[in-house]
Amino acid sequence: MNGADVLCDVLLANDVTVCFANPGTSEMHFVAALDRKQQMRCVLGLFEGVVTGAADGYARMTDRPAATLLHTGPGLANGLANMHNARRALSPMINIVGDHASYHLPLDAPLTSDIDGLAAPMSNWVRRIGGPDDVAPATEAALRASLTPPGVTTLILPADAAWGEVGAVSVGKVRLAPPPAVDMDAVRKIAAAIRAAPGRAGMVVRGKAARADALAIAGQISTGSDVRLFSEVLIARMQRGRGRVAPTRIPYPVDAATALLGDVDVLILVGGKEPVAFFAYPGKPGRLVREGCQVLTLAAHGDDLHAALEALRDELGIKPSQQQVFATAFPNEATPNGKLTEDAIALSVARKLPMDAIVCDEAITSARRFFALSAFAAPHDYMMGTGGSIGGGIPMATGAAIACPDRKVINLEADGSGMYTVQGLWTQAREDLDVVTIVFANRTYAILHGEMKNVGVGAIGENARRMLDLDLPTLDWVSLAKGMGVEAARADTCERFDALLDSALSRRGPFLIEAVL
Repeated sequence: MNGADVLCDVLLANDVTVCFANPGTSEMHFVAALDRKQQMRCVLGLFEGVVTGAADGYARMTDRPAATLLHTGPGLANGLANMHNARRALSPMINIVGDHASYHLPLDAPLTSDIDGLAAPMSNWVRRIGGPDDVAPATEAALRASLTPPGVTTLILPADAAWGEVGAVSVGKVRLAPPPAVDMDAVRKIAAAIRAAPGRAGMVVRGKAARADALAIAGQISTGSDVRLFSEVLIARMQRGRGRVAPTRIPYPVDAATALLGDVDVLILVGGKEPVAFFAYPGKPGRLVREGCQVLTLAAHGDDLHAALEALRDELGIKPSQQQVFATAFPNEATPNGKLTEDAIALSVARKLPMDAIVCDEAITSARRFFALSAFAAPHDYMMGTGGSIGGGIPMATGAAIACPDRKVINLEADGSGMYTVQGLWTQAREDLDVVTIVFANRTYAILHGEMKNVGVGAIGENARRMLDLDLPTLDWVSLAKGMGVEAARADTCERFDALLDSALSRRGPFLIEAVL
């Protein structure tokens, strides 16, 4: 048995059964070990950003880490953007990065790099394996670090540690520390603050506090004590739809966000940090709450958020039978027709969304209306890129489909963002994943046109336009998808889009709709 075998055995013993991979020479012994372990599902991504983004989507839907396999520092560097998104989503992930044999590093071969330094900013935990006998304890430590609390871990595997022989090793379940007990002092302090600010308290839910069962408790607190319920701008995972409590999402634009929170005297955080502006703008605040607003943490990431919400509900004297306000029926709105628009797509998808679907939203500006409409849709899970790094949508949908093979995945995708990781469509075709990708083809980085206005630029010239528009030549998403093995079709009217969506939802397998706007 060699170190690579031991690494696989430790992963499998701890229910890490999927490896998203783009390997190279330094990882061949690990690839050979994976070949001997048929319990491990190995999924190839043609670009490392697909690999790490898919591991993120998988983790969000399972609350368990997948492994990634990356080739030395450059391979890791290609995957860093979606590692950043995963870190911001608080997703568990175990990145295995191959490196040169330890004795080869002083020779400074072409692929030699500071893997530890590259990994650190996008990881919660990094460890370099010291040799074959260190593989088991290092892998167990990575597992523990990925789950307590959940986050991105990176394990560097030198080639000689992978191929080196290992003696008898006892492999078993890693013991995880339970979450800390609910901080009752914080609960009592927050309950007192809510009572002292009737109608002027807000609560921001994140992580497992945005799951249906926890949202139900948050909804009881909201209606029972007149506490306004919010979610962050970018949502890692929220259970949405009819019969579920629907928080108000804090808007991306600074002016709208500060207006929404302007009369909040007490802001309670459950599973996340204080919301702040995405960027600094001249003359605008970075903090979204007003000066003097009391910001209090009920429970942080890694705490038992469900138990903390229950404790606050009980401290406030609210009974579990407290009535809540649920979204029920769609607004009375006519079915759009004629030229296809962003709002028409959002309305159509929300109305037709299958029960228990998973929505991966990276449409940036184009699908802004969908989130509000999703409160009226069939019960589903909703996910976004959380770190602001674009190119996460297609990979995230890929990982979610592997995590939940019996659920339909809908990927709302911007054309500019989609081009970062278009290779993920190939993986969807290869793995026969049930993903419908809807590309909002507006031929521009629309969000950046808005940002130019936000920084005071009234009109743009030719140089700026050439950096912000996706034309000359126009992207052909139907051809791109078909070249990756995914069936695709184009729609430029509401009627054509509805027909294509009905067809895609009625069958299994990957399908792409290029929605021309």
